[in-house]
Amino acid sequence: MTIEDIILDNDRRGISHLRPYVPADFCDRAARLILDNPGTAFIVTGFYILDAGLIETDGPPGAIAIGNALEQLGYNVAYITDSYGTAVMEGTKSDAASVIDFPIADDAESEAFAQSLIAEHDPSVIIAIERCGFTHDRKYRNMRGRDITQYTARTDYLFRHHERTVGIGDGGNEIGMGNLAKEVTTVESLVKEPCVTEVSELVLASVSNWGGNPIADTAIQAVNTRKKKNKRDKEHTRLKSAINRAADKGDAER
Repeated sequence: MTIEDIILDNDRRGISHLRPYVPADFCDRAARLILDNPGTAFIVTGFYILDAGLIETDGPPGAIAIGNALEQLGYNVAYITDSYGTAVMEGTKSDAASVIDFPIADDAESEAFAQSLIAEHDPSVIIAIERCGFTHDRKYRNMRGRDITQYTARTDYLFRHHERTVGIGDGGNEIGMGNLAKEVTTVESLVKEPCVTEVSELVLASVSNWGGNPIADTAIQAVNTRKKKNKRDKEHTRLKSAINRAADKGDAER
């Protein structure tokens, strides 16, 4: 059983029907894109729940897992959300990470803000996990098709102005699902108006948080590999130094 099998297990929405349309190793591809581009990672999350007036719990935990792992590899991590998600992210992030409040504004202001963030921070990669994305008419809709546009910042513009992007979703209306917008409409249990915002690599999961775990795990494995290499390098240096000292001593005693 692959990691892709695991995160698509217990699928209650039908997202697994889209698996034939993505690479078999989509988790590894997403992780490799991120790890091959060290620097600053933007992680975008926060999906507004209309009846609760809050963001849902799916998304932020996965974002934090990815961010914490990337920080161990030396990345600068910035979580991007809107006013409904800032308190959640501020309360769960590490001390080193930052939270950026993306304003809920019109298209022109939102696009300008996205471009200014990219210019200022120069992110090496941008990741979305459980973040609602534009429909074909630039609206935001939940799984029931209800309009949540007035409660959702237009963070899609970050992905439209960057070349290295990852999207993680479970319903068809999240940023990144634009890669499969046509295919989403063929699955009756998914949204009728899918997100059209595309990404470089798309991760499908039964629950978006589960889709964040393989990326975090791959990053942690990279951390451990680096630690082992550093340990081997230090041991090699000590051994070489000891051999050199022994050789010097032998020469002196001849």
